[in-house]
Amino acid sequence: MSPVTGEGRGATIREIAEIAGVSIATVSRVVNGRGYVSDATRVTVERVVRDHGYSANRSARGLSSGRTGLVGVTVPRIHPAYFSEIVAGATDALYERDMRIVLCPTLHEHDREVSLLNRLVHGTTDGGLLILPEETPAELQTLMTHGFQFVVVDPRERLDGQVPTVSAANLSGAYAVVSHLLGLGHTRIAAITGPRGMLATEERTRGYNAALAAGGVMPSPQLVVESTFDVIGGRAAAEQLLGLSEPPTAIFAFSDQIAIGVLHAAMAHGLKVPDDLSIVGFDDTIEAELVTPALTTVRQPLAEMGRMAVSLLTRLLENRRLEALHVELATQLIIRDSTARPPGL
Repeated sequence: MSPVTGEGRGATIREIAEIAGVSIATVSRVVNGRGYVSDATRVTVERVVRDHGYSANRSARGLSSGRTGLVGVTVPRIHPAYFSEIVAGATDALYERDMRIVLCPTLHEHDREVSLLNRLVHGTTDGGLLILPEETPAELQTLMTHGFQFVVVDPRERLDGQVPTVSAANLSGAYAVVSHLLGLGHTRIAAITGPRGMLATEERTRGYNAALAAGGVMPSPQLVVESTFDVIGGRAAAEQLLGLSEPPTAIFAFSDQIAIGVLHAAMAHGLKVPDDLSIVGFDDTIEAELVTPALTTVRQPLAEMGRMAVSLLTRLLENRRLEALHVELATQLIIRDSTARPPGL
């Protein structure tokens, strides 16, 4: 009888990795015959696999364990990059655990998402990751009572109780943006927010207001404009701000997509960024570096959010206690070329 696996039970991929002294991803590459592994490492892993009875056949192991190795992931859209980076991080983390993803785009439609979740709950998945879900807190609580294990990534609303969540530090990220602009000498700092009622919008607005207050600047209601988290909404909101009799010298956009819309509006008004107008985004998606000028923005650890969600879900599936139900990952201000001192300073 193996001291690790016990009589009658093959070792898990995690146990094989621990015995061989390699990563789970390395074991997966060896048993599936994909990716480079050194000859010495391959021999070691293959020997441990033979000794401890691991099988790469997930279907066979699923029958004996009651697990399928599949995790459902609901996501509004694959594009923009905000969502795809979270999914990429989750996919990598699942692969390292010898699990696979069932991807379910919801198109921001509540009924579609409910239908997809019903299939996941009553289908062949072990659990789920719900990225920016449309369900209300009450609906998510009900989903839990039916025994479906899931983790919410970037919750749309504040979720109390026992629903596990992973999000980014929106408030401190926004505070860092406004502090940076105040430090450059800006006092007329506008904010183009996301839709009202969304948790990210509320937290970033709180950070915006707190930083202005700390800098001794009174917030002006006319400098705060609501938008959708996309380029079109960002441009429309920027047109409104730039049309003021006393327009802002800096605009804090609550997403990189909004910020790109602001760039388009500034160009249409003949403004130079950052000489005439400073712009800051939020997310640090790939587009932030590709636009001209490159965007100063707040980096959300998007891939790590996906990986952390998988880690929490794995603990739930293994009936292990969660140290924290609500995980908030740190953000970081990335200063590039779209911010400078205001005109005349």
